[in-house]
Amino acid sequence: MKVFVVAGEPSGDRLGAALMAGLRGLAPDLTFEGVGGPMMTGQGLTSLFPMDDLSVMGIAEVLPKYLHLRARMIQTADAVLAARPDALITIDSPDFCLRVAARVRAARRIRTVQYVAPSVWAWRPGRAARMARHIDQVLALLPFEPPLMQAAGMRCDFVGHPVVAEPVADAGAKAAFRAARGLGDAPVLLVLPGSRGNEVRRLLPVFGAVVARLCARHPGLRIVLPAAPAVAETVIAGVTGWVGRPVVVDVRGLDADAAQATKAAAFGAADVALAASGTVSLELAAAGTPMVVAYDMAWLSWQIMSRLALIDTVTLVNLVTDTRVVPEFLGPACQPGPITEALSALMAAPQTQSAALKLTMERLGRGGEAPGLRAARAVLDGLA
Repeated sequence: MKVFVVAGEPSGDRLGAALMAGLRGLAPDLTFEGVGGPMMTGQGLTSLFPMDDLSVMGIAEVLPKYLHLRARMIQTADAVLAARPDALITIDSPDFCLRVAARVRAARRIRTVQYVAPSVWAWRPGRAARMARHIDQVLALLPFEPPLMQAAGMRCDFVGHPVVAEPVADAGAKAAFRAARGLGDAPVLLVLPGSRGNEVRRLLPVFGAVVARLCARHPGLRIVLPAAPAVAETVIAGVTGWVGRPVVVDVRGLDADAAQATKAAAFGAADVALAASGTVSLELAAAGTPMVVAYDMAWLSWQIMSRLALIDTVTLVNLVTDTRVVPEFLGPACQPGPITEALSALMAAPQTQSAALKLTMERLGRGGEAPGLRAARAVLDGLA
């Protein structure tokens, strides 16, 4: 049996690696081809081209790279057709992946699976009906998504979010992390400016201004920035001159397990976090670390997306728990002053988010079968 898998960004790479491990455990003779990052290559995938080529977010940011992305899309679809797999599994990155699936389906009947339902509950709800023309099955991370996909005519399985299966740091690991980086008992603010170069460059100046204001109020505050490998150099350069003696956690050179353990220790050792919008809010919830979310994008992207949005929050903790306990500052609201005030309030009462963080993990499947294995079972059941 052969499966072609396509991921376009770090979160998809993590999903793909867990799915590949689950599929190999259930069907040992299965082989893989496709596009992925370091975690998927660790599971035996030889990527058709570097996954970083696809890690672009935002309408205005995509436009200058449109021709290059289109060429990669055609290259990927042609590779799928040449491989003749039993299934094509596209992971997240719907604007790229669904175009690949559509091109493949137009040429040949290959079972297509989209891992991660597009956020039709947030904007562009018509995508569900359009993707049903060339997608057979959807693997959903969020418990409220299956009815939306099923209504459009696709099989949809809630498989849980992979964050619930990732290890969290125990007290010893947290203490060791603090000791190794000279943090002692100081209060720690975790700063997470994203995993894509364009968003890191956009957010770091704002986050740096927030750090300066907070450190003026809390002289003992220490700053920790876990950096995704693809943006580590950008983060290191961007924090030059910051106050708070920032510690950049650079996991380049570590194997996947050691890198994940180091990241988990950083998340667990922090008292509060300032994070870019995205799945990182769920990683913080898993660690029990309260947060403030802030995100900005190009003016054109914000104008379009803010007008199309169907929801009043983009933070997954808020959505999964149906609360608005996590403060967020998006687009024009992504300003140092309001963000600083929200973080100061959270530092004074971090327990205000505890119940929502716990409930988030419960609703995403913590305590059940690992999501990667659940996803693998769903894929094989669909093929059967």
